[in-house]
Amino acid sequence: MWSRRRFLESLSSLPVVGSVLGGSSLVSGTAQGRTVPGASRDYFSELGVRPFINAAGTYTDMTASLMPPEVMHAINYASEHYVMLNELHDAVGARIAALLQCEAAMVTAGAASAMTLGTAGVLTGTDRQKTLLVPNLVNMKSEVIIQKSHRFGYDHAVRNCGVRMVEVETVQELERAVTWHTAMMLFYNNNNSEGQIRDEEFVRLGKKHGIPTFNDAAADVPPVENLWKYTKMGFDLVTFSGGKGLRGPQSAGVLLGRKDLIEAARLNAAPNGDTIGRGMKVNKEEMLGMLAALELYVKKDHEAERREFDSRAAAIRKSVTAVPGVEAEIFVPEVANHVPHVRITWDPARVGIDPEEVVRLLRDGQPSIRVRPGREIIVGVWMMRPGEDQIVARRLREALERRA
Repeated sequence: MWSRRRFLESLSSLPVVGSVLGGSSLVSGTAQGRTVPGASRDYFSELGVRPFINAAGTYTDMTASLMPPEVMHAINYASEHYVMLNELHDAVGARIAALLQCEAAMVTAGAASAMTLGTAGVLTGTDRQKTLLVPNLVNMKSEVIIQKSHRFGYDHAVRNCGVRMVEVETVQELERAVTWHTAMMLFYNNNNSEGQIRDEEFVRLGKKHGIPTFNDAAADVPPVENLWKYTKMGFDLVTFSGGKGLRGPQSAGVLLGRKDLIEAARLNAAPNGDTIGRGMKVNKEEMLGMLAALELYVKKDHEAERREFDSRAAAIRKSVTAVPGVEAEIFVPEVANHVPHVRITWDPARVGIDPEEVVRLLRDGQPSIRVRPGREIIVGVWMMRPGEDQIVARRLREALERRA
């Protein structure tokens, strides 16, 4: 019996004709040149959801970054046309691979999705029968080697595929852990300095044993050079989040690497049915939005942006240290979120207010401001819009002076 699923599967097997990105004969007419109904609605107010100034950073629960107009233009453009999804996947992937100087690339539903799809691709190769089985790894390799210090909350995205994580600490332990069951070696870029096996040595060991290496570098731009650093280093697969420093769609990411492994990952992803990645759908809007974000990010003046971040951090530090007993330092994380942050500390007994109260005052005030709380307050300046650093600086000082 003919079904929707059989129809979709038949479409995915048709030959691709034409080029999606080379132009279109269709003329957009659904939104351009007319007033869009509901354009002036304040949806968040209607829903009782309160926006805030992001003085924390690119955290998923804070909806990460704001997309620039160029990205929204690409998303809106895509929303007004139909295209064949696999054709667009091919075209966007080829453009991104050329832009980021790697063999192949694909847009994914975030970095966690890329980890699942990349792992599945390593396990199944281009065997379509195997893609139907994951996470039941019948006649497939089933182990992933990872340094103990590199275990992290997101490695669940790899374990989704049914593999067993094999923890090691030294080079010798890694080499002893390699067996015919070993499918992949996983590296968490943020913890490069914490493990005994650094990135280049990790890649060398993978090449030595013929095992694909996967680097999760989700939050590790800037600097821009990281977008091609790790594939050039020799990692077989690398992922970056789309909605953090790249300022693309929060629901998107990129998977970069070897052409054969990207092809295999694609077979485990939507629109292919009955695969582990079927629910990790990426539509035309996210694909074009991610492409536009990458094009914009690669060509932007990163030095000028860094000077702006430095200026914001300095303004906040100057404001809060004017309060007696308050200390603040500007620091830049070594790897992830490699941009200026301000660490603010004080003795609550002397200043008369504790960090939790300051966080509450910032959150409940007007406008609402969100920071990452703790024994000290860390302010991330890079997700602020122009001028918001001055608001944050003033409100922090007011909060710290509240008990003075």
